[in-house]
Amino acid sequence: MAHIPVQLGPQSYTITIEAGLLADLGARCRDAGLTGRAAVVTNPTVAARYAATVLDSLAAADYEPILVEIPDGEAYKTSQTLNTVYDRLIAGGLDRRCFVVALGGGVVGDLAGFAAATFLRGIPFVQLPTTLLAQVDSSVGGKTGIDHPAGKNLIGAFHQPRLVLADVATLATLPEREYRAGLAEVVKYGVVLDRQFFELLERNAPGLLQREPSLIIEVVARCCALKAWVVEQDEQEAGLRAVLNYGHTLGHAFEALAGYEGLVHGEAVAIGMALAAGISLGQGLCTRDEHDRIVGLLRALGLPTEAPATGRDRLLAVLTRDKKSRAGVIRYICNQGLGGHLEREFTPAQLAETCGAGR
Repeated sequence: MAHIPVQLGPQSYTITIEAGLLADLGARCRDAGLTGRAAVVTNPTVAARYAATVLDSLAAADYEPILVEIPDGEAYKTSQTLNTVYDRLIAGGLDRRCFVVALGGGVVGDLAGFAAATFLRGIPFVQLPTTLLAQVDSSVGGKTGIDHPAGKNLIGAFHQPRLVLADVATLATLPEREYRAGLAEVVKYGVVLDRQFFELLERNAPGLLQREPSLIIEVVARCCALKAWVVEQDEQEAGLRAVLNYGHTLGHAFEALAGYEGLVHGEAVAIGMALAAGISLGQGLCTRDEHDRIVGLLRALGLPTEAPATGRDRLLAVLTRDKKSRAGVIRYICNQGLGGHLEREFTPAQLAETCGAGR
């Protein structure tokens, strides 16, 4: 077991990482002081495996749980889906003493968290991430939101969870593609924040692919500790927290252009990181060897590194609407060697050119 505190004053909480945590949910919610009814938001795939355990645990702790299922996939992280969640919360009789439980991956966590942030002007929520990507990244830090046809995560709010329970046993049933996609976010932390962690990943790539339990707990805990450290210093991304966008600017653009179906998030981020390493090399911020090690690790983990053919005008249109854009330039995170980072500013046109968007 690992416990990672996130120190945010009155909004502080703890990330717990262990196998078997889903069955302890009810007792841990009581310990956290949560009351009233609990709305468990999930998708049919996750519900079939884990909803009964979660609902039984909540009922055993004298909560009144209701199950709210939303469609599976990034394509459904929309205002329409959000409204169906609101409908269920209202029909279920939730009030300000109640709370939401997000059971699933990043889409469920983002959408359920945003529902909690905005329903009755804000009620508590709990993160139960069941994918690697959600356990190491999206469940921590309070970013919630939905997508818009114009771009990814354009609508959202900062709303910190009351607790995060990362049950690593759920990773055993994760499809191979989803598991590998989560490894992209793992690599990100090593590239821009922790060279020793990057080297650990290089040494243990085969064990990561084999999902060795002790290694997974170590890796998830290290990622959460790094993200907690960043969030504690910059909760609302006014400065340092932007480092966590490494690989995401172009990655989000590729996701949007694929209609949130051709690429899963981690694959898009992996491509974005490979391109960011190339940009960093061109800026003189890393050596050819460091660039090649970043791209080599991504490939060793079975992740894509080549930019898709998007067309320059389409890519430009998406990048221009990027939420990090200010006065026609985008705050872009480069890696400084391995384990360091530096922010640069580029126009959308400059970024489009770096990935051969004219093809």
